[in-house]
Parts: sequence; C-alpha cells; structure tokens
Amino acid sequence: MKRQMLGALVLLAALTAGAAAQDYPSRPIKLMHGFPPGGNVDLIARLLGNEMSKGLGQSIVIEAKPGVAGSIAAEAVARSEADGYTLLVLPSAHPAHGALSKNVKYRVVDDFDWISVASFYPFLICVRKDSRFQTLRELIDEARKNPGALKYGSAGIGSILHTTVELLGNETKTKYLHIPYRGEAPAITGLLQGDIDFIAATSGPISSRVQSGEFRALAVTGKTRWREFPDVPTVEQEGIPGFEVISWTGLAGPANLPKPIVDRLNAELRRAIAVPEVKGTLESMGGDPRATTPAEMRALVASQLATWTRLAKEASISID
Repeated sequence: MKRQMLGALVLLAALTAGAAAQDYPSRPIKLMHGFPPGGNVDLIARLLGNEMSKGLGQSIVIEAKPGVAGSIAAEAVARSEADGYTLLVLPSAHPAHGALSKNVKYRVVDDFDWISVASFYPFLICVRKDSRFQTLRELIDEARKNPGALKYGSAGIGSILHTTVELLGNETKTKYLHIPYRGEAPAITGLLQGDIDFIAATSGPISSRVQSGEFRALAVTGKTRWREFPDVPTVEQEGIPGFEVISWTGLAGPANLPKPIVDRLNAELRRAIAVPEVKGTLESMGGDPRATTPAEMRALVASQLATWTRLAKEASISID
C-alpha cells in the first residue's frame, strides 16, 4: 500500500510539473546576476531579458545582487524554486571563484540547470606599445630569468583575469607579481600608465587600445585566432601546448528545472542572440554570440571548474 501511495505521489508531481511547464511562463520572470549595474554582465542581462521577453510573452525583471564575485546571486538562484521564474546570468568567473573559494555555499555545477551560453570572449595578453616584449615567448623567457619581477594586473584576487595569468605561469613554470585592481578597467589604466608590465584582459574592453596602437597584443588565449586580430597568435601557437582560456556569459537556473522549461528558454535565447541588433551589440562588446545546448554548457562549466581546481592545488592559490 505504501509503495502504491508513493507511486501515486510521484505520478501526481510529474503531472503537476508537466502542466506548469506547458503554461510557462504565466507571470513575470526574475533574471538575477551578481555584478554591479552598468557592467558587462548587467548589460548582457538587460539585452537578453529585453529580447527574450518578447518571445516568452512575459516581462523579465533584472535584479542585480552584486558581491563576492557573483556568488551571492548564484546562491540565491541555487536556493530558489525550480519553476523557471528565477534565472541567473553568469560569467566564466563562476567556476573560477568556485574553485578558489572554500566559502561557496552551493555546488558549482550540480546546483544549477544550465540553459545556454550567449556569448564567448577570448582574452588578449597585452603590453604597452613601448614595451620591450614583441612576443609572448620573449615575456616568458624574461620571467624564467627573473622570477617574480614582471608585474601583471587583474580585476582582483580570484578573478578570471588573475587565474588566466596564474595558469600561464603554472604551465610554463614561471612566476609573476600579481597586482590586483578593483575591476578590469582600472587594471587596463594601470597598464596604460606603466604601473604593470602586462595584462590578460577581455577582448571587449581592451580591443580599442590595441587598435589605436596604445597596446600591443602578444597572444590570444582561445584555441583559435580572434577575428578582430588575425595576426595575433594563440598562446598555444607561442609554444604552450593545450593552453586555452575562454570567457563566456550565459544563462542558468536552479537545478531540477522541468526539461520543457529548459528547452523553451534555450530556444528563446538562441532566437534572441540571432536578432541583428542583439548580435551586433554583443559583437561590439568583443563577444562571439554563440548558443550551446544545455549539456554543452554544463560540460563547459565542469571542465573549467576542473582546470581552476587543479590550478588552485598546484599553485596553492586561495581567495579565502
């Protein structure tokens, strides 16, 4: 009898979830992110929310809950009801912070349902135009001769700009002096003023400096050369086999979202980033607008978490 009652309850729950998914969405959706208003993640959240609301037939309200590298918002979404009405826009800082911090109160991969990446961003390793370094190989050779002498800037301890250079150092057995700034823009200014020797920065914020000739790009961190700078080699082409760090911004929700809701949101995001105005805006921000399947996004996050976890262990990096 108990087994029959349990089976009936499971069936009822499945039918209820299925009915709710068919009616989805029937009320406004809250789209959260964990970064300051006006920043890159906030702009993408508003861009996606505005366009996706048209296809979903419901308003999407953006809520910024900044703090602790986005983990405050991530925790709030992870603990929310899995009904599709609380979603999260997050960047590749999510697995990086999760690997380096012992105080994250959620499982980086398993406490979320992954919907799709919206845009990918490579990093450019850059120096000032008057730098003595013409290639990444020259910079690495100098670091081998003088460990810890070359200074690089980042958006802060534990940021993906920080971990990218630490990964480079770990893979090449070189050491650099980390100068953390309060954000990517101040770090770029630090390079411009000559306070640091180099930087790994997101393509969008730094591209104009490279195009104007103020900075020289030594390498791109993706697997392939970047369309805007076809003459700039990849880190791998500079002699570091298998090196790849790619940044991204995408959409997720709490774990156990009904599959029809995940599929609907994935389809709407794909439609949204194909709209010329949206695609053009993402490209102007230095991105490569490209959707993924939920499974592909989950695999990407898991892979990056594994990379940063290995780095944290091998290089003894922690942000707590």
